Amino acid sequence: MPNASARPKHSRRTRRRRREDPARNELVSSSLESAQQCLFNQDYGTAFVHYLLVLNLAPVFKDFARESFRFTLFKWAEELDSVGRIQDLFSCYEQALELFPADEVILNSMGEHLFRMGFRDEAAGHFHKALKLRPDYPEARENFYRVANWLVERWHFLMLNDRGRNQKYQQAIQKAVQSGCNTVLDIGTGTGILGMCAKKAGAAEVYACELSKTMYELACEVVTANGMEGSIKILHMKSLEMEVPKDIPHRVSLVVTETVDAGLFGEGIIESLVHAWHHLLLPPQRGENEFSEQSATGRVIPAGATVFGMAVECVEIRRHHRLCVSEVGGLSMAATGELRSPVSCSSEPDDSMEPYTTERLSRLPGGYKPLTEAFKALNIDFNNLQELEGLSSREVQQICLPIIQEGELDALAVWFQLHLDEESSLSTGPQEDTCWEQAIYPVHTFSLVALGFVLQPGDKLIIEISCRDAYLRLCSVAVLREGHEIRLDRHPDAQSSGNASKNPNPEAELCNALACLQTGQNQTKDFCMLECSEMALLNNLDYHQSFCSALGKLVSRLKVKCQKQEQRPDLTDPASSTNCTDPLYVLDVSEGFSLLSLIAASQGNVKAYSSVEKDKQQEVLKRIARSNNISEQHLEFWLNHMEDEQGMLKRPSQEKLWSAIILDCVETCGLIRQKLMEKASLARCLLEEGGHIFPERIVVHGMLVESDILLLESAVQGQEPTLGFNIAPFINQFTVPVHVFLDFSTLECRHLSEPVELFVLDLMDANTNYTNREVKVQATSAGRITAVPFWYHIYLDQEISVSTLSQNSHWKQAAAVLQQPLEVRVGDWVHLAVRLHKSTISISVKKA
Repeated sequence: MPNASARPKHSRRTRRRRREDPARNELVSSSLESAQQCLFNQDYGTAFVHYLLVLNLAPVFKDFARESFRFTLFKWAEELDSVGRIQDLFSCYEQALELFPADEVILNSMGEHLFRMGFRDEAAGHFHKALKLRPDYPEARENFYRVANWLVERWHFLMLNDRGRNQKYQQAIQKAVQSGCNTVLDIGTGTGILGMCAKKAGAAEVYACELSKTMYELACEVVTANGMEGSIKILHMKSLEMEVPKDIPHRVSLVVTETVDAGLFGEGIIESLVHAWHHLLLPPQRGENEFSEQSATGRVIPAGATVFGMAVECVEIRRHHRLCVSEVGGLSMAATGELRSPVSCSSEPDDSMEPYTTERLSRLPGGYKPLTEAFKALNIDFNNLQELEGLSSREVQQICLPIIQEGELDALAVWFQLHLDEESSLSTGPQEDTCWEQAIYPVHTFSLVALGFVLQPGDKLIIEISCRDAYLRLCSVAVLREGHEIRLDRHPDAQSSGNASKNPNPEAELCNALACLQTGQNQTKDFCMLECSEMALLNNLDYHQSFCSALGKLVSRLKVKCQKQEQRPDLTDPASSTNCTDPLYVLDVSEGFSLLSLIAASQGNVKAYSSVEKDKQQEVLKRIARSNNISEQHLEFWLNHMEDEQGMLKRPSQEKLWSAIILDCVETCGLIRQKLMEKASLARCLLEEGGHIFPERIVVHGMLVESDILLLESAVQGQEPTLGFNIAPFINQFTVPVHVFLDFSTLECRHLSEPVELFVLDLMDANTNYTNREVKVQATSAGRITAVPFWYHIYLDQEISVSTLSQNSHWKQAAAVLQQPLEVRVGDWVHLAVRLHKSTISISVKKA
């Protein structure tokens, strides 16, 4: 506390130079020497402590010690991470940033740890700071793009570009405010657009809340830029945590929200509105004929919704959610047991499963076939508290749907009509030009459907509709055929044979008999879960057959080589001689569930090492091995013996090297896997003479296209403000140059060139690789180049390859999207500058 009795100083003395403190200098010198010695001994924790002491006592050494300090920090952080000391890890980074608050490398590194731990908002903040300090820092830029895809999903851009949707919301809000709703709460404000609409319409008070830190900060920027900083109060919190008068001074007369997902209730709108009606909203209007001022009653926009659905056949949905093949890469799949995707719906909630996934039906490769007419599944009134509270306790509703054309039941597709008020509504239907996807309830139970049961005109499909946990649940439970009920939701062996008539339907009886061949009903709970992408991979026959052929060729070649060496011992170096009875060693480091190790083990005299981690997935591989007469001694689970994945790429034993190493090169989303080239470099050092990396090289292909939809998904388009508000410059900060998870076969686009080779990554020969390449492409059609979609030809050896663009591929494609479209005429030449940085591909385009 300042000395209040001290007289004020009227003159300023000349500051003396700080006297040298020999003891302090000695401590700094000895600590610096100790830090360097500990660093040499790889004692990173102790070195880090010594550096902290030195740099706090003597900041003058910051420039001198910066590089060594960074290195020490990163190595010590790796050690802390490997033993789960996460709090200590972040504490070290915070101490480092106190010393170097403007160090973009440390900021970026901390962001990487935060992102890996799931703290995406915080990670984005660190990447953003690093980029502001050094805009040309490639690692921070790529990390920021990666996290931007998580934080600001592409539908934000689509919605802001959807003029019809924006205008309908604006008109509904304007009408409500002008009718007397002058206090407004915007729940899940996003960019703040609905709250600003309310203020522009004349609302006296506007409040908004947003849970995402990134979107909250974005909304604050947008509101300030539009001159409403003092008029709209934005809270960084869930609406469920809001209280009157702590957070807002009194109840409001209007809640506006769009916290709905493709399945309507998945974003928690029911819980939010129940809480709002109890704690934040004025009471609703009692009846249609009862007169009361709008300012004294509460209401919600949207006012309600109607949910629709239909049964569909769709091969694309099927292959992502259930096993569709009986043999893969020469291996029988009969012993797999029940495999499920994580998406499965039953009337009873199951925390381990998601009730639905989402797809844009109009973009599914191969399309879909409606098996029923569209039906109304549910009505909900958001202005009726009793109806909202009673939703979860509603009786399970059964609907009987006539089958209109023959097909295999793969899913129930669901969409809704959102009623903003009594006059205006928005539809998310598959035939609408909308930014919305549809909710998909896949059918993949261990049942008749899994045996290829085909629905026919004249059949009736029975479905059940419920909302037990405020999620909309739709389940296909049975088929009625000529008076007989064939159950789809449980094993037919549990169905009563007493229901059969004297003249049973032969086809129904056959289906029941087939299903009864399965194991008992009490075993259905013992299933193995695969991600949707893993299931699609398992169904990719071409991929596995190609690996089977390439592995067979390699094994044969190595066996012949060994035999020749045995026949000519005079030509063999005794130190490197091998016994042909010794097994060949194959390592599969694929991500997730992979059969490639088993395919390798099936080649004979091969010991294969699998990277599959999960116990149930390992059990599936063991069952497949036994049923295909592959000895358990020929299959090893490599990660069971590893402390972490970093140690995967090493020798199988001190005396042995690998005959083959299988690398997982391409992510399902369509991008090259991170650190692929570093892994390939290490793998080459671990191969025996004549050994092989699969794949040996990757060739990137691309094409010039004009696609408005890619532009709409990448940024807010046009020069005009959105509904008169300046939003684009702020949301467009989160534009990413590469779009992922594309289906090029169904992408709405015009091809402006032929496919061209863009880049080659050689995993076997590092000397042929490069980081930059110029490619000349000639336009075959006139138009605007808006994007360059790209895909891969993956060469397992010189002759055998698989394409990520093939119809049955489990991979999606990616596209580099131009910030400014480029006009071309037929015959124009275009220069593409293709760059590879740490396994990340970037493409820029200019006229030749």
